[in-house]
Amino acid sequence: MSDIFDNTILCNKCNTQMQKAKIVKNNFLFRAVVCPKCGEKIIHPADENEYNKFVNLKNKEFHVKMRLVGNSYAVSIPKEIVSFMKEQEKIMNDMVRLCFEDIGKLSLNFTEETKLNKK
Repeated sequence: MSDIFDNTILCNKCNTQMQKAKIVKNNFLFRAVVCPKCGEKIIHPADENEYNKFVNLKNKEFHVKMRLVGNSYAVSIPKEIVSFMKEQEKIMNDMVRLCFEDIGKLSLNFTEETKLNKK
């Protein structure tokens, strides 16, 4: 199956051939085409769909239990969050980074900072 962005796309405003580009929004990488003449942008529909899934997950609030396991506590991560992370990173069983950000707030990072900066 071919990708729509593999074809020549003309700007609907000025009829100029659009150039491939990458756009970053909220650490999310979008494939896009941009008109060099007028600046019109078209974001790849599949990337926009994935971003919408991300926004929906981000706006949800999950209530999970904290359990004592040995000398540590464990928190279950909802399956839909892990499934989304698997789609994005294609990795599991890797170490994640856990930080104490503020009073009452922990941060769990699935990617290293260097990986995010390279994208």
